Amino acid sequence: MHLNSRVSLLFIFLGQFLILPFHELSAQSLAYKTLLSTLYDSDFPVVRPTQLKSLENYQVLDAREKKEYEVSHLDNAVWVGYDTFDLKNVADLNKDKPVLIYCTVGARSQQIGQRLKSAGFKNVYNLYGGIIQWSNDGLPLYKGHSPTKKVHTYSKSWGIWLHNGEKVY
Repeated sequence: MHLNSRVSLLFIFLGQFLILPFHELSAQSLAYKTLLSTLYDSDFPVVRPTQLKSLENYQVLDAREKKEYEVSHLDNAVWVGYDTFDLKNVADLNKDKPVLIYCTVGARSQQIGQRLKSAGFKNVYNLYGGIIQWSNDGLPLYKGHSPTKKVHTYSKSWGIWLHNGEKVY
């Protein structure tokens, strides 16, 4: 790459800092997008939180551990876990109704989602960016049935990506 090209790219990158409001830049930074792209299989469908008009059309599953789920979760999400996941726990779900599965950023949920697809679930979608992206987009979280701003970010290193909510480790 020529020096002029590198300088141009630097100005474009720096220009993003000057043009975008801070909350937009931090919520979907290039580093965060890059990280997520390394976690997801390109052939597993994702849905961005802002694309969802309603969760009513989905069976919403939380693939985090119980202590994470108890801090906060999406409305009416069913906890299925990750380390403790068992297909017997989803035996009552409708395999023809779409499933939206999530975790902290989408890695664990994609793995559980692949298991669901192998078990015959027809339409399984991973929530892009997980509960962190959901919270960063300002969408509602619940502890039980009460609204909350708390988000269990799995660890402090994952917590750096949460910019809209209260971090819990």
